Order: sequence, then C-alpha cells, then structure tokens
Amino acid sequence: MFYQKANTSKLVQLVVRRIISVFIILIGLYIFLRLAGLTQFAVALLSGTGVIGLIVGFAFKDIAESFLSSLLLSIQRPFKLGDIIEVVGFVGVVNKMTIRATTLVDFNGDHIQLPNATIYKNAIRNLTANPNIRSSVDIGVGYDVDLNHVQSIAMEIMQSHMAILNEPEPQALLDSLGPSTCNLKLYFWVNSEIDSPLKVASIIRKQLVQSFLENNISMPDDARERIILNSGDSNQTQSTTIPAEVTHRKAEYINEDTSSDHDEIREQAIKARDPEEGNNIL
Repeated sequence: MFYQKANTSKLVQLVVRRIISVFIILIGLYIFLRLAGLTQFAVALLSGTGVIGLIVGFAFKDIAESFLSSLLLSIQRPFKLGDIIEVVGFVGVVNKMTIRATTLVDFNGDHIQLPNATIYKNAIRNLTANPNIRSSVDIGVGYDVDLNHVQSIAMEIMQSHMAILNEPEPQALLDSLGPSTCNLKLYFWVNSEIDSPLKVASIIRKQLVQSFLENNISMPDDARERIILNSGDSNQTQSTTIPAEVTHRKAEYINEDTSSDHDEIREQAIKARDPEEGNNIL
C-alpha cells in the first residue's frame, strides 16, 4: 500500500530523488577523499556536514515541519487537486501543492496559501469526497395554524423538487417556539456537484411563502408597538400594532437555475495566475 501511494505521488518521487542524489554525492566525495589519502579530512567533512545539518534543522524547524507534512499528505492523500476542502475556516478548491504550502482558491476567487504543517495538524473537511450535502431552511408560522398541515405542504414542496434527493429523505421538523411563531426547520439533501444547495434553498423559501399565502397560513413577525402620548393627559397612552406588509407575486420556479458552481470555481482556479509566477517583490 505504501509503495503504491509513493509510486503515484510526484512530490514523493521528487523528494526521494533529491535525498538519494545528496546521499550519493556525499558518499562519492568521501570515497574520493579516502583514495586521495585525506582520510581525516573526509571524516571531518562528514562530521561537519552532520553538525551543519543539525544547526540548519533547528533554524528552519518550521520549513522542515512543512516539508515533512507535505510528504505525509502526499502519501496519505486526504485530498487531491480539484477537491473542495475546508481547513481552519478556509474553504476552497485545491489548486496547487508544493513542498512548503498548499494553495486554495476560495469561492470569492482569492488565493489562500496554507502551510502544509497547518493542514496536516488540523481537521480537514473534504467536501468533494461525498458530493451529497444536507441543507436546511427555516420558516415561522403562526400559532393559529395546523402544524401537521404546514408540515405536509413543506414535505410536498421538497419531494416535488427535482434537485432534492429522495434518499436520504427530506424532513420538516418543528424546531422551536418563538414569541409569535412556531419555527419549522426543513432538512434536505442535494448533490452539490450537480446542484447548488444555496440556490435550491432560495427556491424552496419562495415556494413555501407562495404556498402558505395561497393556503391562508399566517407568517407573523414579532409585534412592533408604537406608543403615542396624548397632549391632554400624559398618563394616557395608546398602543397600536403595525402589521408586517406582505406582497404576493405569482412566480414560476421550474426553470430557475440550480446548477452547482463547483466547476466554475475549478475553472477559475485553473485560469488564475500562479502567485509564485509574479515579479520578485525585492
């Protein structure tokens, strides 16, 4: 298993070639000095090389740590080029991996360079390994409605949407009880390589609002109170509640775009200029 992974990793092959080259050069230099009669100098050279290597190792500990981390990441391969991963709060497409750092292109098009040691020592969330992602939608309804009826409407909307997977099955659950609303939370699964969870959630929200309005299901907001002081008597107050205004417009959701933007981000990552190809800042 180790041999197969090492044999297919370009980074591992490069590192192994360089280590073998340095080793052969040192052995060849040592043999040459022995044949030339400079045995003590050869021993001193090898000893000095070891001491220098130890000093350099302490001075460049972070660089050496990133180097070893890149080697281990190349062998274990928790992700590959083109995968979408999340590390220490950064989400993006893996665009490049060097001995020192890994470059991500996030969904804003920005390049993010993370040291390989940081990636190796932290949790890696691979969003491409399983393209099915669970998304959710929150919506509140009044206390005067039939919650079972509301749940059936929500389930019908989710089950009829072609972008929402049947397995795992979508769910419409009562999440919490607010000051003026019963808050529902809808869960559904989407193949993120084909459809965008954000776009699907937006369409589901619009369909819910339209269906609730057509079925006279109230969606109140928190009551806002306005107090008017009468000029005649300061002890008298008048309170009025300002209802939330809702504008209903018929819309068609069948032809709305739900396509995933993963491929667009990957294409941007391929076309983007490599930051290391720019002019030297010094």
